[in-house]
Amino acid sequence: MLSYISGWMQLSEALAGCVRVVGAFAQRSLRHSLAAFRNGLHFLVLRSSTKILDSEAQPLDRIMDVFAEKECSPALNILNPTGGLEAPSIKWLIETSTDPEAFLAAASIIPQVEWPLDLDVSVMLHQLYDVFTCCVDIQKQVIPSLEEKASACMLALNHLYYGRVLQAYPAHSEFLDCERRDYEVFFQMMCMRAEHYTVVLATTCRLSLPEDDKHRLRSFPSDLKACPSSVFERLSHYLPYHFVTGRVNEDIETLAITVISKLLCPSSPSPQILASCTLLACVMVGVQFDKKDIVRIDKSSALNQLTESLLAKFQKVLWACDGGNLGKDSTGVTRRAWNLLDIICRILELTRRYYIPSFHTKRNLDVCMKIYSRARSSEQDDPSVSLAALQKVLPFTFAAAKVSRGPAQVWDRHQFWWKGNSPSSEDLDWLVECLDYISDDYETSYDILLLLGSMGVSCSPAKQYLFVERLIACMDSNMPVHLRHAALRAVHNARQQMASIDAIEDAKLRDTILTKLSPAILSVVGPRQSTTPVSDISNSFFEYYDRDLCYVQLIFALAKNSNWHPHLSGDHHIDRCISMIAECCESSLEHPFYIAGILLQIAPEQMSATSFASITDQQGWKMLRSAWSHVCHIIDDTHCFELLPVLAEGAKKYMQIASKFDLERLVKNVDRVLKTLERRGSEQGGRVVDAVKELRTAASDKLKSFGQ
Repeated sequence: MLSYISGWMQLSEALAGCVRVVGAFAQRSLRHSLAAFRNGLHFLVLRSSTKILDSEAQPLDRIMDVFAEKECSPALNILNPTGGLEAPSIKWLIETSTDPEAFLAAASIIPQVEWPLDLDVSVMLHQLYDVFTCCVDIQKQVIPSLEEKASACMLALNHLYYGRVLQAYPAHSEFLDCERRDYEVFFQMMCMRAEHYTVVLATTCRLSLPEDDKHRLRSFPSDLKACPSSVFERLSHYLPYHFVTGRVNEDIETLAITVISKLLCPSSPSPQILASCTLLACVMVGVQFDKKDIVRIDKSSALNQLTESLLAKFQKVLWACDGGNLGKDSTGVTRRAWNLLDIICRILELTRRYYIPSFHTKRNLDVCMKIYSRARSSEQDDPSVSLAALQKVLPFTFAAAKVSRGPAQVWDRHQFWWKGNSPSSEDLDWLVECLDYISDDYETSYDILLLLGSMGVSCSPAKQYLFVERLIACMDSNMPVHLRHAALRAVHNARQQMASIDAIEDAKLRDTILTKLSPAILSVVGPRQSTTPVSDISNSFFEYYDRDLCYVQLIFALAKNSNWHPHLSGDHHIDRCISMIAECCESSLEHPFYIAGILLQIAPEQMSATSFASITDQQGWKMLRSAWSHVCHIIDDTHCFELLPVLAEGAKKYMQIASKFDLERLVKNVDRVLKTLERRGSEQGGRVVDAVKELRTAASDKLKSFGQ
């Protein structure tokens, strides 16, 4: 009995808000219902042999007070789950209440409540159907004055029916216990076009169709765009029942894709909506769930499990599809998963914090390679089908690995692609071929360049010329900015191979790199043309911090080979680096080190007279001072470590104009470098250590001249 009291107290809290939705008349009626419930309970207490203490009975008096307070509070949003509201309390009210308005108030919140599958709702289904029929005239139309009651009963009946079907599955029967078949009942409701819920009832018609009559209902209402978001939210809850019970056709699949797409359109859908859409996508690709998971209204607490299950299952389906050969798909799951590619990428984008990155990047890329091979195959008459699939599977590969495709993340050095053994150069050759094959597809080209720019591995020598040609084309000033940036990142990834220009045996490739690739690189980081939109003109240091760091690291690598020096000067890379000194020395630790390394490796006579003269002693000192602040951070890079003697000589040259404060900073930074070198032992090289010690001595001597 006390459990009924507890349940009723929760029900009264919820109904205090819900009554306003079904009408002001129910608010008055519910007070009478509460009073009737209290009198009835008092009668039960008198007949019971169990004595209830006054302290246990007091909450009954407080129920009316609480409800009175709630009358003045804002109405509850009935689209939200009712939390601890117990279904048995509503069931009890529906089955025992003789007050039609209290009945209506309870019926209105049935779709917001989680109904356990072991709770018998057969009596409720029959009662709701009877009340609904009382709202219909002899012309089989809802009586205008009873539309509110008819709508509440119809939606409540619809909601409970789904649970009843799932409870009985795999058996199938008629559950409404009336003279007509379940399908005919819901079809009649659908034809009445109750507000925007026609499409909801149409899906229920599909669910209730007899096994021997699957094709009676041929199409869905087409006015989905006019439906409010609440309709799509209801559908996201109901549609999984179709896939779990196997009562699916192409219309249901299309509707499910439409529902998920609509609900995930906002940039930040609620966790509850996100979880509902993820579960729906899961069952569409064959993930198995317990029945009780399907009936849950708020599935957000299981978002981690749902997302990881979706990713794991979808990858398995993808690997088994033989590069998009859907002819082998006997279950329809593969075709369905193929159609969900865009949606799954969107789900993974929104749930990044809920799942672990995939460890199967290579297998996902193997699928991409098979799709590309199918597009190139003579057996495929229309390659556009496979290429369209590639446009979706490549982004999925990024999403599965938790690697962002956003233009702002092009320069992110902390995005990790490969888990396990790194790919070989030959593993990436097909990407270079594909880059050439889809040259007019900028977005797929962008994805491929992102891959090639972040793998840490370049293509094999056999594909280098084609690779360089495509890089030059993608850096063209007419290309989208994000594509040009991705091409620069790919060159940066291959900078050591580019630096060893004299080791390239192909004379044509060497000439192309030196005469065409070099100026193309500068065009990406150089001043904008006047035809560029105003919003894209800004070339400030902070806006392009990562891009310019990528650039100076690339030029630093090239400057180590003297064969590059005339081209770096002639193509104005040196001028570009000098122009960056003023801002970067005040704002960065990294850029000055690489710029100093570039300028100190190139002899003055190899620079233009204008370039050399433009470097003042003050700029030179600021550059070297800032560079030594960064040495400890790059000491593990062999190419940077080998430059320390040159950097030490440069600092000794320019520190003659240094202030006492600057010298003190230099000595501290050099001491940190020496301590790091001493900890790592003699393997670092005696020449480098000696050069750093000489700089330390020179700086200390210069500091003494200021007096202690």
